[in-house]
Amino acid sequence: MKPQIQMLDLSAQHRKIQREIDEAIRGVIDTSQFINGTAVDEFARDLATYTGAQQVIPCGNGTDALQISLMAAGLQAGDEVLIPAFTYVAAAEAASLLGLVPVWIDVNADTYNMNVEKIEAAITSRTRAIIPVHLFGQAAEMEAILQIAAKHHLFVIEDAAQSIGASYSFSTGETKQCGTMGDTGCLSFFPSKNLACFGDGGAILTNDSRLAARLKMIASHGQSVKYRHEIIGCNSRLDTLQAAILRVKLRYLNDYNAARRQVAACYHQGLRAYSNFLTLPVEKSHTTHVYHQFTIQVKNGKRDALKVYLQEKGIPSMIYYPLSLPEQPVYANANVNTNTNTSAAAQAIVAKELAASVLSLPIHTEMDDEQLCYIITQIQTFFN
Repeated sequence: MKPQIQMLDLSAQHRKIQREIDEAIRGVIDTSQFINGTAVDEFARDLATYTGAQQVIPCGNGTDALQISLMAAGLQAGDEVLIPAFTYVAAAEAASLLGLVPVWIDVNADTYNMNVEKIEAAITSRTRAIIPVHLFGQAAEMEAILQIAAKHHLFVIEDAAQSIGASYSFSTGETKQCGTMGDTGCLSFFPSKNLACFGDGGAILTNDSRLAARLKMIASHGQSVKYRHEIIGCNSRLDTLQAAILRVKLRYLNDYNAARRQVAACYHQGLRAYSNFLTLPVEKSHTTHVYHQFTIQVKNGKRDALKVYLQEKGIPSMIYYPLSLPEQPVYANANVNTNTNTSAAAQAIVAKELAASVLSLPIHTEMDDEQLCYIITQIQTFFN
């Protein structure tokens, strides 16, 4: 009998900590502090301790965190923001909503992250910010990105929605967590994330106290004192129930990430001999990988056939992402790099190739040896 396999098994994870979760929820209900309750401040303090960030501003979701960060940077309509061409749409969407211009930076084929060698050629007189995305759980090349940003006076917003708990080591020996290296770091607590709540939730990290004050004002209708609105803001809050749940789950985050790394290690061991057919995720020596996704590249145009085969065998898989951002319909007629007079799509060759070949395999904290063995065996059978 084949095992039951899910892309993500939140129910099994929840059962192990259900008593603690129930107590946390009951505490919020007993106080009826559903908005801006004490659990929100307590979670912010716990998260600051965990990440090493000096300031944590909870908010409604990860996309809000990106938009609020861009608003806090003081950018003007028409300013350009550098964004990796292969990632989820959230960063580009947040920029577009503010009248900013997304400029695509192609990515590295091995890590899926922004190719730092492509950045400076894309910088123009209108470039004001850069959003490195730590995709699938591994840090982008932050040392080089920060050096380029300092040289060109760019505001750095880390999209760390998929990488909480991952770290990056600089050439100096200093190590920092994803989300704590730029001007701001943006987190998402969407249910599928490594640290997940029971709905939507997000947070912004920063080490700048003045910037933190501005971020808090923007997230609260532009007010620092109730009913005194000093700047244009928005309404983005992490509700107290979600904060209470996240406080509990944060205690287990290191264990969750370790479990994901163990699953990834099994995939690497079982599939490394199939390099003629697959490219496995690469772990850089100066970063840690927390495997929000285990994303392979399927060679020779066999990705879709493998996906269908796995589905027939009861194994789910996902394509993150089937289109690069320059290929998305909403951006199909978007910018041309004024430095090179080259279309955005033409500059994102690797991103386009990845969109045609990537496939993410099941990975979560509750996977067992039987499930992993079955998945690996079926993949081996397909190629054999």
